[in-house]
Amino acid sequence: MSQVPGIIVGVDGSGHSQRALEWAAKEAALRKATLTVLTVNQAVAGFWGGTLSYAQDPEFTERAREAAQAETDKVLAGLSGSRPPSVTVKAVTGIPAEELINASRDADMIVVGSRGAGGFARMVMGSVSSQVAQHAHCPVLIIRGQGRD
Repeated sequence: MSQVPGIIVGVDGSGHSQRALEWAAKEAALRKATLTVLTVNQAVAGFWGGTLSYAQDPEFTERAREAAQAETDKVLAGLSGSRPPSVTVKAVTGIPAEELINASRDADMIVVGSRGAGGFARMVMGSVSSQVAQHAHCPVLIIRGQGRD
């Protein structure tokens, strides 16, 4: 596994993850830290553990990477002032919380939204952000949405 130092932000296209990406980009610029934007194509958990693979996974993962790249480009274009010295957009297929926790091993900080695209409005914090907060190997910052979302 390649080293991923600096700040990692998990994105899934939700409003919460967009706010997390905006915060992480500003913080990476301020700290002069690298920024890794990580999106996860949700894998299906296997009955006996692990994940199931499907022929379409590479295509779906690439689509997720393209969407995350577009979102990242938009956020970077909106930054006033400095930018992070290096920005990498990665997409993997897996279980989102597991992938983020694994990525946190080599990170200085991980940033996630409090709820993702699959979040229920009544939940204060989504299952992915909760698992990452409990098990990450580095400091975790959880960004709440605006208002009552």
